Amino acid sequence: MALVDAVAYATHLLFAGLWSGTVLFVTVGILPLGLRGEIRPDPFAFVVSRLSTVSRASALLLFLSGGHMAANAYTVESLTGTQRGYQVLAMVVLWFLLAGLVEAGSARMRDGLAEEKVRTPARDGKPFLYAGSVVALLLLLDAGLLASGVTF
Repeated sequence: MALVDAVAYATHLLFAGLWSGTVLFVTVGILPLGLRGEIRPDPFAFVVSRLSTVSRASALLLFLSGGHMAANAYTVESLTGTQRGYQVLAMVVLWFLLAGLVEAGSARMRDGLAEEKVRTPARDGKPFLYAGSVVALLLLLDAGLLASGVTF
C-alpha cells in the first residue's frame, strides 16, 4: 500500500468517526439540555457552530479520501454490479443524507439561537439531528461491513 493510500484510508476513518461521534454527542448529550432549557444560548450556539464546522470539514475530507480510495479500488462495473459496490454506493447516499440533515438541523437551530432562545431551536433541530444520528450509525455499520469484507 502506497503512503498516499494509507493517508487516504486513515483520514477517511478518522473523519468518519469524528463526524459520526460529533452528531451522536450533540444529539444525545447537548440537545436534551436545550430541550429542557438547561443550557444558555451562547454555549448552545457554540456547540451548533462546531457541529456545522465538523460536519462540513468531514464531508469534504471524506469526499476526497473516499474518492481516492474508490478510484483505486473500483471500476464503474464493480461499483454498479457487485454487492460490495452497492455498499460503497449506499455509503455515498448516506453521506449526502447526513450532510443535508446536519446542515438543515444546524440552520434551524441557528435561527432561533440568534433570537436568544434555546428550547425552540432545540425542538426545531431535533428531528434533523435524530435522523442524522440514525444515518451516522448506518454509515458506521456499512463501514464496518466493508472493512470486514461482509456483504449484504
